Amino acid sequence: MSTASTTGPCGLEAFGGRPVVHLGLVDDARDEALMAAYVDGDPSAFRVLYERHGARILGLARRRGLPDDDARDLVQQTFLKLHVARRDFRVGSLLRPWLYTIALNLLRERGRAARVRRHEAYEDGVHTAGDDPGRALEAAEARRRVQDALAELPEAQRAVIELHWLEELPYAEVAAILGCSEGAARVRAHRGYERLAARLGDGSQGGPTR
Repeated sequence: MSTASTTGPCGLEAFGGRPVVHLGLVDDARDEALMAAYVDGDPSAFRVLYERHGARILGLARRRGLPDDDARDLVQQTFLKLHVARRDFRVGSLLRPWLYTIALNLLRERGRAARVRRHEAYEDGVHTAGDDPGRALEAAEARRRVQDALAELPEAQRAVIELHWLEELPYAEVAAILGCSEGAARVRAHRGYERLAARLGDGSQGGPTR
């Protein structure tokens, strides 16, 4: 009897020719339950996890200055590492900090050589501003200024702000991802927001307070 391989959204196949085991997973199942199901051999759980987190990791990579092809490649690498290390995931741990740690480590390995490309910022501005060239240029310039300001922050402050402000993760999860206390994460964020406010000249301080 032949076994057909199953391919997930990011091109990763159901490894080892295992048949898909449907466990009745639903969209609101906890990440940790989905991970446990995937470790037990259910590729459909992997697909749900990819659909939940793939786009956000892609956005994180883009904000680090990676062009689309490289950003998508980083998402692939992140989930491939999740697959390879899946049996190292500890029961009772939160999945999202573990997944983001993988993605951030991959970004660090790439270094800071990737720079924001102006034409990509312009294209993003066109998509957000419609057919008005003036608004497109303004949106592109605003996005470039924020990215430039983020790039100038110390790595510790930048990582906190990306995860807390842009990814909307609570400080407790940010701290778990970065391996520091929640209080230290809040201090880094406060200092980072102050630097951003000074750099952008908007007069605001402190950022979101979740």
